[in-house]
Amino acid sequence: MFPLSKGRVTRQAHVGLPEGTFEEEHGREAFNGRASHLYRTHHPTAWVRIEGPLQPKAFDLNGLKPPDMADAEAGWQRILWNEDVAVYVSRRSEPMPHFLRDADGDVCYFVHQGAGLLETDYGPLRYRAGDFLVLPKGTTHRVVPDEGDTFLYVIEARGEYAIPDKGILGRHALFDPGVLETPEPEPHDEEGEFAVKVKRDGELTTLVYPFHPLDVVGWQGDLCPIRLNVEDFRPVVSPRYHLPPSVHATFVADGFEIGTFAPRPTETGDPTALRVPFFHSNIDKDEVLFYHRGQFFSRAGIGEAYITHHPQGLHHGPQAPAIEASKTKEFADEYAIMVESDRPFLRDDALAGVEVEGYSTSWARSLGLID
Repeated sequence: MFPLSKGRVTRQAHVGLPEGTFEEEHGREAFNGRASHLYRTHHPTAWVRIEGPLQPKAFDLNGLKPPDMADAEAGWQRILWNEDVAVYVSRRSEPMPHFLRDADGDVCYFVHQGAGLLETDYGPLRYRAGDFLVLPKGTTHRVVPDEGDTFLYVIEARGEYAIPDKGILGRHALFDPGVLETPEPEPHDEEGEFAVKVKRDGELTTLVYPFHPLDVVGWQGDLCPIRLNVEDFRPVVSPRYHLPPSVHATFVADGFEIGTFAPRPTETGDPTALRVPFFHSNIDKDEVLFYHRGQFFSRAGIGEAYITHHPQGLHHGPQAPAIEASKTKEFADEYAIMVESDRPFLRDDALAGVEVEGYSTSWARSLGLID
């Protein structure tokens, strides 16, 4: 296939749109496959009613009370899932009284707030807000918070996490692998009763040892826990072209990717370049965005620890006020974590109590088409 051009268009995507038009990218494979740009005279997200199973939703996770918030023995609260990935929330202020070994997949803890110690077979890792803590499947571990609440956004992969191929950018782009922190063994020599809970198919099996399970005196290999902070993520930007979200990929796994939106300058090098995400059709991916910190400039009414879920088949893009405000905005000061999944996400009932009312028609409301 080769690109064709019909009607009123721009020569360069996302730059110099025809007067009075709104650009929509209709593409495959989440910005990596074949694509066309459609120049519409109306916002493609400006539906005034939406009926049926496909519903864009927003949720305020601050109001969610996962089981481990009140009971130290309890586990995470699942909120979204499919065959490749499950997303949970954990909020604990007390140390886990047991150890956990997840046999369902690799675990990525994103630390939204709090600080403490992650104890693992391989040794301990200190954590703080903004950390990704990636644990290979089957790693025995325990979360030990410092004083206060540790709020974890947990992304469990059925497959194995890896660092994405950075192509012509080189292996040191986005983050230098040298910033990844790995643990140093601190073996425990204690006797008593120590419980290790093994999670498999969502069910728990408890192993009781007469000695401390973290008794590793050394390790070598290329499979181990890692820590990366969002402040070490250095986004790729262009002063004259709005890059797609896929350039912010941080970790990849079977069936999905994790991306990091970090503070970055906007496209100030060309007054006709878009400075806000372009409208696009979510055709091959479900998109879930967790808002960690900052000023989220693509829409109003979204705060820290909110998530938005945009399902495959529906358009997605900025609200009208954000488009107007972006014309003079020179810096995007935000941290957000994106999960893009090949398979549709199912939502758990726990989210019903923290849903943001009116989100599904918020684009039409921002244009004054509905009250």
